[in-house]
Amino acid sequence: MAAPMTPPDTAPAFLAAHGWAGAQIMPLAGDASFRRYFRVIAPGRRAVLMDAPPPHEDPRPFLAVAAHLAGLGFAPPAVLAVDLDQGLVLLEDFGDARMAEVIAADPTRERPVYEAAVDLLADLHRHAPAADLPPYDREVYQREAGLFTEWYAPAVDLSVDAEGYRAAWDEALAPLSAAAPVTVLRDYHAENIMLLDDGRLGLLDFQDALAGHPAYDLVSLLQDARRDVSPDLESVMLARYRAAMPLDDAAYALLGAQRNAKILGIFTRLWKRDGKPRYLRYQPRVWGYLERDLAHPALAPVRAWFDANIPGKYRAAAWEPLPA
Repeated sequence: MAAPMTPPDTAPAFLAAHGWAGAQIMPLAGDASFRRYFRVIAPGRRAVLMDAPPPHEDPRPFLAVAAHLAGLGFAPPAVLAVDLDQGLVLLEDFGDARMAEVIAADPTRERPVYEAAVDLLADLHRHAPAADLPPYDREVYQREAGLFTEWYAPAVDLSVDAEGYRAAWDEALAPLSAAAPVTVLRDYHAENIMLLDDGRLGLLDFQDALAGHPAYDLVSLLQDARRDVSPDLESVMLARYRAAMPLDDAAYALLGAQRNAKILGIFTRLWKRDGKPRYLRYQPRVWGYLERDLAHPALAPVRAWFDANIPGKYRAAAWEPLPA
């Protein structure tokens, strides 16, 4: 079930030990994991408290990637205090100007904000080698894509050819370009990008970063599960990235299909296992992205599997299951 948005019992003592005694602790956000975030308010200042409770969560990967990004001149939140045993991290507060809400309030800002987000990726991808991170390789791609057959198919009472699914992905992924690995943030999208007062983009939710293909974070940004990104905007932003860095169109489609199949599985799991049905409302959008990716010739074996195993009524907006 979804965790209640009440601060952990250890939070007041942690804050007091680091100079924030008596501060208010206000709910800020939960996410698709066990992590929760709270705004800490004291006279004249505020911060964000990350609650990453062990054994479910470990804040050390977040701290390591934050240090790497800061060292390259990017803007992760500054780390103010840490208690690894309790899974508590006090962070710089980036405020409320999140990319998604900024664009919703003023649609004229959509293109320039996306341009800045694409430029940040191109800049990050120029820094080689990647951070000291585990590889985002074929084994990980397969494990993630497998969430579709593990969770989505059973949720709609479909018996599918799981071995054929894996074989189709093996065939499709085999020619994936061997681009030099870059730091892949993995959840780089409009709800994890903040617009800071100094004009920079603040980065959030990068604790699952891996060393992998540069196309992946472009997919995460331009095929955003939580907001519509038009095909026209996607095309313009891909052209902007190509003007700065090489981009393999087949790799973009492959990793788009892989990510979107994974997301369909994850959102179903969040509903079935974790009691978070709100993610289901994004599935029609994700299906739309997936269908576009499957149309690329590089996805022919995967497209054939979907056509043979997933009838149309279980795809896109035609399927909108609600929990009982």
